[in-house]
Amino acid sequence: MKQYLDLVREVLEQGEEKADRTGTGTISIFGAQKKYDLRQGFPMVTTKKVSYGAIVRELLWFLRGATNINDDLTQHTSIWDPWAKEDGELGPIYGYQWRKWEKFVEDREHKGIFHKTHVDQITNVIETIKKNPDSRRIIVSGWNVSDIEKMALPPCHTLFQFYVTNGRLDLQLYQRSADIALGVPYNIASYSTLLMMMAQECDLIPGIFVHTIGDAHIYKNHIEGLKEQLTRTPHKLPTLTIAKKPFWDLKFEDFALEGYEHEKFIKFPIAV
Repeated sequence: MKQYLDLVREVLEQGEEKADRTGTGTISIFGAQKKYDLRQGFPMVTTKKVSYGAIVRELLWFLRGATNINDDLTQHTSIWDPWAKEDGELGPIYGYQWRKWEKFVEDREHKGIFHKTHVDQITNVIETIKKNPDSRRIIVSGWNVSDIEKMALPPCHTLFQFYVTNGRLDLQLYQRSADIALGVPYNIASYSTLLMMMAQECDLIPGIFVHTIGDAHIYKNHIEGLKEQLTRTPHKLPTLTIAKKPFWDLKFEDFALEGYEHEKFIKFPIAV
């Protein structure tokens, strides 16, 4: 994971001090991009332990359209607990926008009367990849301006786009805000997993994950931990195996990360 470590160095060496919503303080750069070729191995950070199980649980939770941390406790991950209300609700966050983007359609028989329906962006993307792979509109957006104030946390990973060429499926994510120490290792692994799921469903080879970041920042209380991480030697990348099932039938136990060798865990405090 040289690309990730290069990003850490870039922010540490070139970042400028910037205030933030949490009051913790950051050093930040604006505009960064790294590419991860999944044909060379699964891009999991190895210079510290990262919980792949939590990543898969969160991704599957998003894909179900869930908005409450109590939606299916068998798949629960604690990642979102700090932002949830007492009843577990988070508002129309990622999963809702991916699967249930609100749309109003005029009644065919009664002009001026509109009914609320929903757009399933994930299903639409799968169908487009299969039927019109050269489309430049294979996009999923989480940034629904009218819903932002209802969300516990506006989407950091804002928009992603698929690209098909020569039997290969690539995926680019635009992330408006990226916590380099805690969030980015999860984001890389999560979207790489999604890329592999989509490629398998559409009978394509999983190719390149392109990670484009707006505000790439390191919280000041994460600096020493990241400096320690930079002294460590990366291990060989692991392999991800996904059960040969239809996209919507995949469950947590269908994902197997094999050969994941890593250095010890580094505890980074979360900024809420």
